[in-house]
Amino acid sequence: MTSWTRRSVMAAMGALPLGAARTGTAATGSWPSEPIRIVVPFGPGGSTDAVARLAAPGLQQRLGVPIIIENRSGAAGSIGTDAAAKARPDGHTWLLTFDSHALMPILVPNLSFDLEKDLVPVTQIGRAPYVTACQPAKPYRSMTDIFNAARRGGVSFGSTGNGTIGHLVMLMMAQRMGVELTHLPYRSGGLAVNDAVAGHVDLMIGSAALLAPHVSAGTLRPLMQLGSSRLPALTTVPTAMESGFPELTAEAWWGVFGPAGIPAPIVARFQAALIEAYREPRIAQQFQELNQAELVLGDAPALASFVQSQIRIWGGVARAHNVRPD
Repeated sequence: MTSWTRRSVMAAMGALPLGAARTGTAATGSWPSEPIRIVVPFGPGGSTDAVARLAAPGLQQRLGVPIIIENRSGAAGSIGTDAAAKARPDGHTWLLTFDSHALMPILVPNLSFDLEKDLVPVTQIGRAPYVTACQPAKPYRSMTDIFNAARRGGVSFGSTGNGTIGHLVMLMMAQRMGVELTHLPYRSGGLAVNDAVAGHVDLMIGSAALLAPHVSAGTLRPLMQLGSSRLPALTTVPTAMESGFPELTAEAWWGVFGPAGIPAPIVARFQAALIEAYREPRIAQQFQELNQAELVLGDAPALASFVQSQIRIWGGVARAHNVRPD
């Protein structure tokens, strides 16, 4: 498998600075000449879907064509990713995906595409710490309560799918505490949250971007956050490090990729449009304050390097626990 390096990605991008994306049709010809499709490899209602839809109006305004968000869920995100990777490399199909992207080669050994050869990185949009939460009617006030209950009997937790960082973190904590938790993977964050709010699962783990609105509305009670420090909206909720798990942090992240072979000027222009759309004051404020997430908006080499680090960090956890796709 070819490895992404800063040099190879910059070569693929034509080593264009961000400003080169602003040369308009002189650099990109007639692009875009039709609606742009952004494939989200998870179901509607989750954080990845929300992150994609947040930028759609700004992209449409800047690029002058309709922006279509297409949800194609299943198999740890590989179904939607496959569709994006095999799309025509003309700049009219892109992929906006979630943290399980980096673990697909481990979760789905017989992938019909190569993450590095068949996709070109565009930008990491942002990141948000994971949070555990339960329905307020549940008797749990802390993760200690969860682990004590697990020693007495079955305790279930929902996640946005096998192989997401949230799922792996729960496996790590359960192993360290010597308990078993029943995992209920969902095809989207929206479905997982709905069952958590209804009390059908004892515990939910999801990104702050997914859970913060429900915590604010009082329909979920946060128990622990997995960032390096407490979030502004969750100042009374301890971190994992404060809860007896030293050095344990876990963040969800979202990134954009395109099928390999897209002309470098088109990649650069789309990257610039994305960054401008997310930096709009109203959008940035919603992303950071309502969703308790941090904008990153780095360049393509930074995303490539980041994905490699995620493979190293979380790949061993997935292998150790023999994690497989939904």
